[in-house]
Amino acid sequence: MFHTASRFSMSVLLLAIPCAWAQAPDPHTGLPAGAGREIAAASCVRCHDAARLATPGYSHDGWQRVIGRMQSMGAEVPATQIPQLTDYLARNFPEKPHPPAKLVAGDIQVAFREWPVLTPGAFPHDPLATADGAIWYTGQHASVLGRLDPRTGVIREYPTRTANSGPHGLTADARGNIWFTANYAGYVGKLDPNTGNITEYKLPGAEGHDPHTPVFDRNGTLWFTVQAGNMIGRLQPRTADLRLTRVPTAHALPYGIAINSAGVPFFAEFGTNRIGSIDPRTLAIHEYVLPDAASRPRRIAISGDDAIWYTDYARGRLGRFDPRTGASRQWPSPGGDSSQPYGIAAVHGILWYSESGVRPNTLVRFDPRSEKFQTWGIPSGGGVVRNMMPTAHGDLVLAESGAGKIALVEVEASR
Repeated sequence: MFHTASRFSMSVLLLAIPCAWAQAPDPHTGLPAGAGREIAAASCVRCHDAARLATPGYSHDGWQRVIGRMQSMGAEVPATQIPQLTDYLARNFPEKPHPPAKLVAGDIQVAFREWPVLTPGAFPHDPLATADGAIWYTGQHASVLGRLDPRTGVIREYPTRTANSGPHGLTADARGNIWFTANYAGYVGKLDPNTGNITEYKLPGAEGHDPHTPVFDRNGTLWFTVQAGNMIGRLQPRTADLRLTRVPTAHALPYGIAINSAGVPFFAEFGTNRIGSIDPRTLAIHEYVLPDAASRPRRIAISGDDAIWYTDYARGRLGRFDPRTGASRQWPSPGGDSSQPYGIAAVHGILWYSESGVRPNTLVRFDPRSEKFQTWGIPSGGGVVRNMMPTAHGDLVLAESGAGKIALVEVEASR
């Protein structure tokens, strides 16, 4: 049943967690008639349209798990309504079959090494390659951070100080501290690996409840997205000054984030067809509209020329946007329109990303100079690779959420 668990994060925002977005004009739009429709309109379509329910699809058990997880994040669904809501969602938005992976041959050789995480069911969400050669991961469902030594295979897990924190994104500072976003508990955490001590920086206000993806700039400032809260956060570790800035477009769902060579954070707006940037000094946000209204950029990577590369999850495309000229271009992903491109990284001018909607998930390589693709099936199946990151040697680390594994991809050409 890892297919159900692997698509959990897509539905994390489907239920009525507190949000400050404008209400949809008619919450019933797109909801089929039948028992449970009114509950779904009140609980599931307050911040999203009904298309978000249909996109992942779940079994009856899968919807039950999603509803339970949403309640742990503050969703207001009366217990007496849960059985009818579950039945309604499972009947009208069932789990869908996945298209087979399309493998494209090429000249590059890679080798996959995979390790199961220490706690079964931990649901590794994001990976992190650190300077000492270790691979870290967030165990979102188990509320742990994990450290893997790929030389020995030894794994150590660090529990969060606050139970059920839902650690999500990962990054490291210059001193080797591991920072994470506590997606369920509304704080940014710092782990000292030497002591195991965790410092928590609570997000202010009721809207800052789901910090998402963090990244450090060259000055040591931490930037992060707040998905359902529709904000970008900035944390100064030295002073603990934490500020949140609202994204102008409602329902934008700020998601992946990266820093360009000038120190400007750029982020994907998964709820719309926009890429955003935030001024590091004034915190003013600028939004760039992508040409296709149906585009939904999920994660981004920035290449050496400061172009923004993004995975268009909704349309099965790899996109490139140049914020200096406004030029935009997309390439169809090898797996097709339903391939759901997701995690992405730029390494030595090459783009790598995952196709999460095909079975097995694929690792995709794209060379912008030749405009050629090459793909590999992920041995474990992947179970949705939500994020990836390059190592210091130009290899890749992947978190395979539903498969419960961490992968190191050794790239022959980079060694």
